[in-house]
Amino acid sequence: MIIPWQDIDPDTLTNLIEHFVLREGTDYGERELSLEEKVDHVRAQLRSGDAVIVFSELHETVDIKLRHQMGH
Repeated sequence: MIIPWQDIDPDTLTNLIEHFVLREGTDYGERELSLEEKVDHVRAQLRSGDAVIVFSELHETVDIKLRHQMGH
């Protein structure tokens, strides 16, 4: 189930994004970005709709997924 990022408390959203960024270890190009820059990047993807927050009822977990990873 997709949860609108706007419905999540701002501090909770920041914590969720930080956890996602630290776990993913995403490659952002030639120079390494700071945690704050990575969080801002993911937040921008949520705002644009390129990424969504997904709650798994089966696993009772919350994750961030890029739309193109969801097979839509």
